Parts: sequence; structure tokens; C-alpha cells
Amino acid sequence: MREWDMEALATFDQVAAREMSEFIGGVDNEEYFRAASLILDAEEAGERVHITGIGKPGHVSAYGASLLSSTGTPTYFLHGTEAVHGSCGQLVPGDVVIAISNSGETTELKATINAVKNNGCKVIAVTGNPDSWLAKQAEVHLFAGVKEEGDPLDRAPRASILAENFVIQRLSLILQTYRKLDPIQYVKWHPGGALGNLRENER
Repeated sequence: MREWDMEALATFDQVAAREMSEFIGGVDNEEYFRAASLILDAEEAGERVHITGIGKPGHVSAYGASLLSSTGTPTYFLHGTEAVHGSCGQLVPGDVVIAISNSGETTELKATINAVKNNGCKVIAVTGNPDSWLAKQAEVHLFAGVKEEGDPLDRAPRASILAENFVIQRLSLILQTYRKLDPIQYVKWHPGGALGNLRENER
């Protein structure tokens, strides 16, 4: 008979609920609007959007690129370490790069951001520390901070990943609704699966 640590699960549930509630309650709309405007200005000038991160935030970045693209903001995933080994070739001056890092102090990401800025790009930082190196390098900072991760080690990214995902979700929603994306266009971009079926009231 396997024994599961129900106390650890209950603790995670409580921490995640508390941290996300506090985090969402402190959201700064103006920073999101500034970030969205930076992206829209770049697009109007013919430039593009990229998103990057190291480690677990790198996976959030890949998801974010997919979500933003599917809701009207074509976005390219920029590999967090490959950027300094040639992938910066996907950048052109004036592009916007969204960079995700909980600490904002990750050594590898510092090298990437230096390369990004040397290539003439603007940066939107998503971090849990508004006083971090990354936040200070950015034109706009979107806070994604939590006090606890929610497991016995309090090290594995858990609640912080929920917060980072929320930030990208919220930014994508602002851009999607600004563009007035309708179901017909959405289905053109997503013709497969259940999401690709127009409901009767959408036809």
C-alpha cells in the first residue's frame, strides 16, 4: 500500500491559493498597458515580439509564444542560452523581447539580455523582484512575485510559475481584446481540434 504525503499536498494547495490571491490583488494595470503599448508600437513599425527565459521560465516562454501567437500577437520563442550562440539572428532593431526570470539575476539570462539590447531590442521583464538586474534593464517590468513556492523544499518553481503564467495570460488577453479578435479569425488560426469548431452562436 503506497502512502502519499497528504499534508504536503494540502500545504501546496493552501500556499498556491494564498500566493495567487495576494499576487492578483496587487496587479498594476498601468504596467500591463505600457507593455502592451510597447508591443503594439513595435508591430506598427514593422518589428516583432520574442519571449525568452532560462530553466522552468523557459518552458513558460515557449507556452507564451504559442498563446500570444494564437490570439493575434505573432511571437517567436527565443532560446535563453542559444541566443548568445547565433539565435539573436532572429532579432532586428526595434523588436520587443519579453524576458522571464523569477530572481531577475540569472547569470545565463544576463548574457542573453545584454546581447538582445546590443541588437537594438526593447525588453519587457517579468520577474518576482522589481529591484533585480533584469527589471532595471527593461523598458517595462511586470511583477510576478510570490513569497513561497509551496513545497517542503521551497525551492522548486511552483507558485512562481503560476504567477509567471498569469502575467503572460493577462498580457495576451489585453492584446487580444484590444485587437477585437473574433471567433471566425480565431478558428482560421486554429482549424484543428475542438477549438477549431465554430459554435452555432459564432457563425
